[in-house]
Parts: sequence; C-alpha cells; structure tokens
Amino acid sequence: MSIVVLFLELLALATINICFCNRNTHLNCIASEREALLRFKHDLKDPSNRLASWKGDGDCCSWAGVVCDNLTGRVLQLHLQNPWDPYNYTDIGFWNDVEYDSVHEAYEKSMLGGKINPFLLDLKDLIYLNLSNNDFEGIQIPRFLGSMGKLRYLDLSEAGFSGMIPHQLGNLSYLKYLDLGCNVYSNLYAENTFWLSGLSLLEHLDLSGVDLSTSSEQLQAINNLSVLKVLKLSFCQLSNFPPLPIANFSSLTVLDLSGNQLGDTIPSWMFGLNDLVFLSLFENNFRGPIPDGLQNLTSLRHFDLSDNDFNSAFPNWLSKFSLLEDLALSGNKIEGRLPRSFGKLCNLKSICLFGVKLNQSISEVLDIFSGCISEGLQVLDLERSQLFGHLTDKLGKLKNLSYLDLHNNSILGSIPFSMGKLLSLEFLDLSYNKLDRSISEIHFANLTKLLQFFASHNSITLTFSPDWLPPFQLEVLSLDSCLLGPKFPSWLHSQKNLEMLEISNSTIVDTISNRFLNSFPRITFLNLSHNRIHGELPNLVNVATLRSLFLNSNNLSGPLPLLSSKLIDLDLSNNSFSGSISQFLCHGKNELKYMELLYLKDNVLSGELPNCWVNYGELSYLNLGNNNFTGHLES
Repeated sequence: MSIVVLFLELLALATINICFCNRNTHLNCIASEREALLRFKHDLKDPSNRLASWKGDGDCCSWAGVVCDNLTGRVLQLHLQNPWDPYNYTDIGFWNDVEYDSVHEAYEKSMLGGKINPFLLDLKDLIYLNLSNNDFEGIQIPRFLGSMGKLRYLDLSEAGFSGMIPHQLGNLSYLKYLDLGCNVYSNLYAENTFWLSGLSLLEHLDLSGVDLSTSSEQLQAINNLSVLKVLKLSFCQLSNFPPLPIANFSSLTVLDLSGNQLGDTIPSWMFGLNDLVFLSLFENNFRGPIPDGLQNLTSLRHFDLSDNDFNSAFPNWLSKFSLLEDLALSGNKIEGRLPRSFGKLCNLKSICLFGVKLNQSISEVLDIFSGCISEGLQVLDLERSQLFGHLTDKLGKLKNLSYLDLHNNSILGSIPFSMGKLLSLEFLDLSYNKLDRSISEIHFANLTKLLQFFASHNSITLTFSPDWLPPFQLEVLSLDSCLLGPKFPSWLHSQKNLEMLEISNSTIVDTISNRFLNSFPRITFLNLSHNRIHGELPNLVNVATLRSLFLNSNNLSGPLPLLSSKLIDLDLSNNSFSGSISQFLCHGKNELKYMELLYLKDNVLSGELPNCWVNYGELSYLNLGNNNFTGHLES
C-alpha cells in the first residue's frame, strides 16, 4: 500500500512539474491559421499600423491581439478592439477644442476598417472575437460569422456596421456574450429577432441603438434565453412590449430599456426579476404613479426612472433598498418630502432628484444625509427641487461628495464654513438661489479638486485678500451678478485651466489688458457683459482657443479689435467703439471665418460698410443697428 501511495505522490509531482513548465509556453501557430490572419489583415485598413507585427513567417501567436492555445498552437482569441476609447477621457469638465480634437484624432486614427475576409473561418477553434470601436464604414455584419461555430464571445459594438443583422448569427449555439450595440446613427437594424432563440447559452446581450421597431416579437424571442444575465436594449425604438405572464430570464441582473417608448405603465413581468442589480428605464414616457410592484427588487444597486412622466408621491418603500448605490428620479412630476427613512440607505453613492418637488428645507435634507449615507455619497443633484431655508454645518459631513448641484432653489443666507471640508468636491452649483452673504478663502481652503464652480444670480460678495492663491485650478467659473469688483480679482490670474468664465454684472470697473487675456490659455467662453469695463480692447488674434466673447453693455471705446478667425460668437453691443469697421471685418480676408453671431449695435462706429462678407458663410445673427454707417450691405 505504501508503495502505491508513494507512486501516486510522485506521479502528482511530475504532473505539477509538467504543468508548471508548460504554463508560459506554446507551440508555434498553425501555418494555415497564420496565412488566414495575413489574408484577413490584407483586406483591413490600419492607419495607425496597429497590426505591424502581423508579417512574415513568424509565430502568429505572438502577434498583437492574437491569443493561442498553449498546447495546440491554434488561435483562440482575436482582441482587435480600438485601444483608444474616448469615453475613458471624459469628465465633468469641458474639453477645449485642442484636447477634444487630439483625443478624437487618436481614436479615429486607431480605427480598423475595410473588409472582413472570410478566411477568418480557417480559425477553427476561435472562441473570442472583438472588433469594437472601429469603423467598417457601413458594411453589413458578415453572414459567415454565423459559421464560426465555436465562438463564445462576439463584440462588434460601435464598429460602424449598418444594415440588417444577419439571422445566421443565431447558429452560434455556444455564444455566451453578444454585443452589437451602436449609436443611433448607425442604421443597424434587425428585421426580426427569431434568430436569438438559437442562442440558448447566451448570458450577455447588448443591442443598444439597434432599430428593433419592425420586430414585433422582440420579447418573445428573448424570453427563451433562460440563462440571460445582462440585457441592454436602450434606444432600440421599442414600443408597447407584448405582455408576458412571466419572464423566463428570471436570473437577469442587468436590464437597460432606456430611451424607448414602452407604453404608459411599467410591464408587470419586471416585478419578478428579483436578482436585478441594475435597472434603467429612463426616457420611456411612463405615466401615473410609480408602481408598487417595483418594491420587490430589493437587490437593486442602480435604479434609474428619470425623464418619464411619473406623478406620484415620493415612494416610501425605497428605504427597503438597502443595497442601493445610484438613484435617479429626475425629470418626473414626483412630489413629496424626502422621507427620513431614506437615511437608512447606507450604500448610496449617487442621488439625482432634479425637478422632484420636495418642497422641503435644505437643513432637513442635510440632516437625513448626515448619517451613514454621508460616508459614501459622491453625487447629489437637487436642482429645481423646491428647497428652501438655510444651509447648515451638516453640509461638511458629506466629505466624499464630488458633485453637488443645488441650482435654482430658494436657499438663502450664508454658505457655511463647513463647505471647506468637502475635500473631494469637483463640481459645485449654487446658482439661482437667495444666498446673500460673503464668502472668503476659508470656504475654499481645502477644495483642491474643485473644477467647476457656479454661484451666479445670488447676492454673494467674494472677499479674498489680494495675495490669495487658490488651492484649485478651475475649468469653469460662473459668478454672474455676484459682487466681485471693482477690479478683476487678482486670484483669477492663477487659473490657467479656465475654459469658461462668466462674471457679467459683477461690479467690475477695470480695463482688459493683454495680461488678463493671456492668463487663460485654454479659454473658450468669456462673458464680462454688464459691467463698467473701460478703455480699449486689445487685439484677439492670438487668443486662439476663444470661441464665444460677450462684452456688451460696458464702457469700452476706441477701434474694434482684430479677431481670431475661429471666434464663433461676439457681442460688443452697447459700448462706445468708434471708427471704421473695415479693418475689423476684412482682416484675414483669405481665412475662412467661423463667426455665427456678431452684434455691434449701439456703438459710435462710422464709415462705409465694406464688402468683406464672402468669408462669413456661417453668419446667422447680425445686428449693426444704431451706429453711423453709410452705404449698404452686399450679399
């Protein structure tokens, strides 16, 4: 017996050693598969040369995006998705044109295109194919993909396919993951969805953006997919799902039906999807009260009913959703106070109640959020929620908050110093309230991550010492109708990342210098209107990023400045500019102008109107009234 045991132990050690030795090695790829890959590459467009390693007689298993079986050398996977995903480069800030153009240029340059060669069929063991985020320029999804019988994973999303989805895809009986999601401009459609019934092992199905309007049996076919866990059918032009007595895909964890027209009421079959973690039904025209049947979905972490027409009271049963992380009810006609029981939702990270008529004091809301929610809450959107009363120091308990929107309420009084404790804050909107006290550097001392600050249309006075250096670098600053003057605040010059600056009607009595303009190398939108800014305006030829400039209703004088050809909106009305318009209008006459709006009314400009309009082909709004021009406009 001991000899047998010793033999088995030695055999096990030998097996472990063999597995260890072969773990990171593989045979060279099969010659026929190498040839198939080269023929596939030949028909592709590859502007960024992503497939440069695909050449010669080398080992194709070492080529970019190719994964082989370590033992047989056969190609198992092709990872050919665009490595540049623009969605990973977005944030809550604005992009200036340079950043936007550079990211999208890299994204577009990295797109594969051309044709998909049927030689892919020679990859007999292929189980994974990802061609997402490329641009195949409107060709149809190849029918022959339905003959790749071992495929388990197929991702053709956002890859520029159009036309009818071939029903041959229904032959991929081993498929577990299918993503054909696209934007709504791709013209990809399914004549019917009967073919889905053949994908009995499917766990993930994404047809977002695919036109399913002509397929009357959408849900019946999908209802046969009993192991489905993820179903995404957003913006598919769905309307009035036929009723189901029960959903066979009861193990569903993700359901996204947003952006459709599913009828007046939420279908009752959803109420039995007890494993749902993610539910998005926004923008579907649902009406009436929020159905109580949804209270069964207590596993939800993401719950979005926004942009519908629900008109019930705020549902008390939401307090049972103890796992909830994201809640969006914005854009409905929901009324009623936020229940105190809401404070039990300790996992809540994001709550969006834009337009929900809470009719509640902001102090009570902050009190509800001051318990266990305060530890994790990151996004709080209470815009237009009929809040009133005073902010309290409990605001400082939301220490992980990155986004706070209290725009357009009736909040009054002062901003508490505790706002300075919101160390993660990136976005803050207090505009269109009744705040009427001063704020100083104490409020901002620790807000090192702040990117966007809106406080317009309050009676706030900003009192900062002349040598104050902010801890943040803002991208957006909007302080219309606040008290900033009489000089431009010196701390503004430190904000090198500003892309949007609005300080109209802010008691500024100053001049605009080249130093001021050069302080903002990324500025695209500048509104300094309705102040008492005086003197001459420097030339704007070198302010290359600027797209919109509003200086109307000031005391500016002298000649009109020379402009960058990329300026789109310019309002210099109600000033004292004088002299001829010729040099202003005709400068850079060989350059294409992007100007769409030009207001110069109510100045003292004079002389004959020059015939330089030929380069202003985009001009839609022009007002030269109440000046002293002679001559006439020529088209």
